[in-house]
Amino acid sequence: MSSYGHLPPYQAPAGDPRQSQPGTQQPRPPVAAGPAGYQQGGSPYPQSTPNLQQNQYNQTQQNGYQYGGTPVQDQGYFPPQGQAPMDDPGTMGGLTSQMGGMGLGGEVATTSRPGKKKHRHAYHNIDQPTVAAQAFNQSTGNAAQYVNQDTSQQMSAGHPYAGQPITPGMSQFPAQASPAFSPGLQSSGQTPSFGGSPQAIPTPSGPGVSAQGRVDPEQIPSIPRARDGATQYYMNHVYPTMEQHLPPPGAVPFVAIDQGNSSPKFARLTLNNIPATADSLSATGLPLGLILQPLAPLQAGENSIPVLDFGELGPPRCRRCRAYINPFMTFKSGGNKLVCNMCTFPNDVSPEYFAPTDPSGVRVDRAQRPELTAGTVEYLVPKEYWAKEPVGLRWLFVLDVSQDAVNKGFLAAFCSGVLDALYDDDTETVEDDQSGGEASEEKRMIPAGSKVGFVTFDKAMHFYNCNENLEQAQMLVMSDIEDPFVPLGSEGLFVDPYKSKSIITSLLTNLPKLFSHGKSPEPALLPTLESAVSSLSTTGGKIVCSLASLPTWGPGRLHLRDKNDLHGIETEKKLFQTEHPGFRKLAGKMVESGVGIDFFIAAPAGRYMDIATIGHLSAMSGGETFFYPNYVAPRDSLQLSKEIKHTVTRDTGYQALMKVRCSNGLQVSSYHGNFLQHTFGADLEFGVIDADKAVGVMFSYDGKLDAKLDAHFQCALLYTTAGGERRVRCTNTVASVSENASESMKFIDQEAVVNIIAKEAATRMIERPLKDIRNALTEKSIDILAGYRKTISGSHPPGQLVLPENLKEFSMYILGLTKCRAFKAGHEPSDRRTHTMRQLKSMSPLELSLFLYPRIIPLHSLSPESGFPDPNTGHLVVPPTIRASFSRIEEGGAYLVDDGQICLLWFHAQVSPNLIEDLFGPGKNSLQSLDPMTSSLPVLETHLNAQVRNILAYWGSVRGSKAITIQIARQGLDGSEYEFARMLVEDRNNEAQSYVDWLVNLHRHIQMELSGQRRREDGGGGGMSTMGMENAMAGITSLWTGKDS
Repeated sequence: MSSYGHLPPYQAPAGDPRQSQPGTQQPRPPVAAGPAGYQQGGSPYPQSTPNLQQNQYNQTQQNGYQYGGTPVQDQGYFPPQGQAPMDDPGTMGGLTSQMGGMGLGGEVATTSRPGKKKHRHAYHNIDQPTVAAQAFNQSTGNAAQYVNQDTSQQMSAGHPYAGQPITPGMSQFPAQASPAFSPGLQSSGQTPSFGGSPQAIPTPSGPGVSAQGRVDPEQIPSIPRARDGATQYYMNHVYPTMEQHLPPPGAVPFVAIDQGNSSPKFARLTLNNIPATADSLSATGLPLGLILQPLAPLQAGENSIPVLDFGELGPPRCRRCRAYINPFMTFKSGGNKLVCNMCTFPNDVSPEYFAPTDPSGVRVDRAQRPELTAGTVEYLVPKEYWAKEPVGLRWLFVLDVSQDAVNKGFLAAFCSGVLDALYDDDTETVEDDQSGGEASEEKRMIPAGSKVGFVTFDKAMHFYNCNENLEQAQMLVMSDIEDPFVPLGSEGLFVDPYKSKSIITSLLTNLPKLFSHGKSPEPALLPTLESAVSSLSTTGGKIVCSLASLPTWGPGRLHLRDKNDLHGIETEKKLFQTEHPGFRKLAGKMVESGVGIDFFIAAPAGRYMDIATIGHLSAMSGGETFFYPNYVAPRDSLQLSKEIKHTVTRDTGYQALMKVRCSNGLQVSSYHGNFLQHTFGADLEFGVIDADKAVGVMFSYDGKLDAKLDAHFQCALLYTTAGGERRVRCTNTVASVSENASESMKFIDQEAVVNIIAKEAATRMIERPLKDIRNALTEKSIDILAGYRKTISGSHPPGQLVLPENLKEFSMYILGLTKCRAFKAGHEPSDRRTHTMRQLKSMSPLELSLFLYPRIIPLHSLSPESGFPDPNTGHLVVPPTIRASFSRIEEGGAYLVDDGQICLLWFHAQVSPNLIEDLFGPGKNSLQSLDPMTSSLPVLETHLNAQVRNILAYWGSVRGSKAITIQIARQGLDGSEYEFARMLVEDRNNEAQSYVDWLVNLHRHIQMELSGQRRREDGGGGGMSTMGMENAMAGITSLWTGKDS
C-alpha cells in the first residue's frame, strides 16, 4: 500500500468568482474528512482535463477516461476477460418496426430552406443524415467555466482500470459533437443556455445509426447531460434573480443573488413569460402554475432572509387586496402614495413610513429598505396576527413499545435516533470545551425556548415526567383508553432537553430494556394521539410518532383493507384514502390546534400498515410520513437515526396560514399539496410546515393581462418559528407578459411544469382510476409538444420530432412519472402507492427531479481527481453521471445509484476483487464476503474509499428530506437488485415503455394531431387500452389547462 501525507482542509482561493459578488461567501459542498495518509499539497493531479465528447445539447459525457499524465493504478478493477461488448442490439428492440408502421421516412426528405432563421429549440429530424462529428473546440465557448481544461488532449488515454485504450468503436452509442457550450449572463433576460442550436436525430441511415438501422439513443435528450452541464456552470457562477429569467435545473445546487425577485429555491413559475389571454395559454397546452417552497434551506454563500420589525403598526399593506409591500410597488406624489403592484390601488403612505422620492420616483432610502430590494423577507407581526401566545416549539415524541417494535429492534433504533437528534456528539464536545459543560445557545440542536416531552404506548399509554429536579424520569400509566386524559401538567411533560439531559438520556437508553418482556402485540394509536394533541392544544407543537404494527386495539382500531381484490379495478382508489371518521376528525383538530405530526412507520416483512389512514394525519397537518416497507434493524437503523435528526433540526414552523395573491387578470384556481383547506378560496392551513415541503398553485384567467405590465405573484406565510416568534414570510415573484404565445415558450421552467403536473396527478388519484391518470399524463405530453409544433415550429416537416429548447427532457420526466409507484400499471401494494402519492404532493423540485430520474455514477472508472476538492476552486470534483439504462452498465462495474429516497451500491457479478477491497477493506475481496446489511462505508486509507465517501457526503447535501445511506445490491445475490432495475427508467420496465419507444409513441400521436386524425380514444396510452377514455378524461384534463373543475 502506498504511503500518503495528511490531507489539509481545502479552502477557496481569493479569486473565486462568487466572492466578487457583494454580500456573499464562498459556498462549498460538505466533503467527508479524508483518512490519514492522503496528501493534496503540491497538486498531485495534473492541471489538465480530457477533451470530453459533446453532443447537440452541449454537455460533456465521460466514457471511462484517464487524465493525461496520471499514472494508472497497478491493479485493474476489471476481470481479465475484458469489458462487455459495447453494442447491444436488443436495447432498441421493436423501434424500427414501430417507426416503419408510422411512415416516418417517406415524406420528410426535404430540409428547411438554407438561410431561413429558425426558432431557438432542439428538434430531431427522423430522416436526415447525422451531422458530421466536430472536435470539441473550447475556444468558441466561455473558458471561465472549464477549470484547467487542455483542449489539446484527446480521448485516447487508457481507462484508469481497464488497462486498454478507448476507441470510438468501443462507445456504446457514438455521440455526435456540436459547437462548444458557452453560457453567459445575458442582460436581455434569457438564461445561460445549456442546449445548442437545433440538431437532428436521423433514422435509419448515417454514421450515428447502428448496422441494424436503429436510432442512436445518444441523440435523444439526456437528463444527466443537462444536469452535469448546469452543475459545472453554477460551480463558478451565481444566479442573479432579475438578470436571468430561467432558473437552474432542480437537482443542481446554485447560489442565488436576490435582486428583488425571489430565488427559485422559494418560488418557481411554470412560465416566466405569461401569455396575455387564456386562449394563448390554451394553445401552448402548458399549465400556468407556481411551485412554492417558502422555508427552503439556503446554500452557503447566500444572504440570510431579512427579518423586519415595524412595531405595533405591522408591515405596510395594500388596503384593497391586502398584499404586503414589496420591491415592485411604486411611490407617487413625492412618496405620499403607494401604488399596489397587484391591484394598482393607490394607498396613502403613513407618516411613520414616509420618505421622499428622487426625480425618478424612487425613494431616497430604498437601498436601506430590505422590503424594497429583496424578493423574500420576513416580518415580525403584532398581536392582531396571533391566534395564541407564541412560544418555542413543543416536540412530543410518541414511541410505540408494542411487541413488534421491541422484537424487530425498531424501538432501540428510534430511541438512539432521538438521542442523536437532541445531543449531537460533536456538538457536545464543543460545548464542554467552550462553556464548561453547559449547553450554549449557539450549539443547541433545537432553538432556545423549545421543549420536548415523551409518551410511549402499547395497549396503554405511558407519560414521562422528565423534570430537571428529579433523579430519574417518572412514568405515569394511563390504562383507560376509552376516555383518556393527560395526567401531567405542561411543566412536567415538556422540559428543556438540555437542562434535563441526564434524565432524558437515561430514559431513552433504558426504554428498550424496560419493555423487552412486554407481550402487547396490538398498539392503541388513536387514543394516544388524541391525548398527545390535547397536551399541545394550548400552545401548538409537533408530534414525532413511531409505529411498527397495525394499530388494532381500542377506539380507532384499524383492520386489513388491502386484500388484493381491488387492484387494477376502478374501486382501487378507495384504498388510497381513509374512511375512518376518527382519524378524519383528529386531523381537523390537529390543524385547528396548530399541531402537526411526523410518522416513522416500519413494516417488518412488508406487512400492511394502512398508510392511507394513518398517514392522513401527517398529510392534513403538513407533516411527513417516513415509511420503511421492509424494515431490518441492522440495515435501516442508520437511515432511521439520520432522518429523525433531520426532522428535528430542519427549519420548522407551526400554526401556519398561507395565502397566494396574483395580479389583476389572474386568479388562483387550485392548490395541490399536503395541507387543510376548508373551502375553496380560504387560506391554506398547516399544523406544521418545514423546509422540505412544497405546494403547487394553479392559476386561471379572469380577464386579459396587459402586455405592457408585468404579472406579479406574492405568497404570504404566517407562522410561528421554532424559537417562538410570530412572523410572515413574503415571497415575491414577477413574470413578463406577452401577446405572443411563441415568446412565452422561450421562458418555460421545465422543472416547475413537471412538478405541477405531478402534484395535479397525485391529487386525482383518489378520484380517478390509475389507468385514466396514466393516459392523462400521456395526453398532456402530446398536447404540449403538439401545441409547440402548431404555434411555433409549424414550418418544420411533420416527420421531425420537434422539442422546445426548454422542454427537451420533459418527455423523460413524464415517462418517469408514469413509472413511479404511485401511477405504474401492474400490482403494487396500496401502502406504497399511497405513500408515494403523498410524497409527490409535497416534493420540492430538487427531490422530485431525482425521484423521477436517478443519478448514477460508475465507481470503477472514477478519475483520480473525482471526489476531492479542486485545488484551484475548492469545489468538490463531482464525476459525470450516466444515463439510467442497463445499456450503459459495463461488465465488471460498480455503480452508485441515488433517487433521493434510497442510494444503492450495485456490483456486477464480475466486479474486480481489488475494487471491493479498496471500498470495504482487507478480507473483503468477493461479493459473497460483503454483508448485505451494510449501510455505510468504513473509513479506510484507500483512494477509492475516500472518493466514494466524499461523493456520498456531497449528495447528502443536495437532497430532500431523506437521509443518504447505502444499500448493497449484488448482481444475482440481493433482492435489492430489483430496485436497481426499477431505477433504470430509460429501459422498458415498471409496466411501461422504454425512453426511445416512448418518444416514438409521442411522435406518432403528435403527427396525428397535426393532421387532424388524433382522437382521445386513440390517446397515447403507451400500449394500454383506452376504450371509453374520452368520458373518463373529461374531469381530469380540465385542470391541466388551469380551469377549475
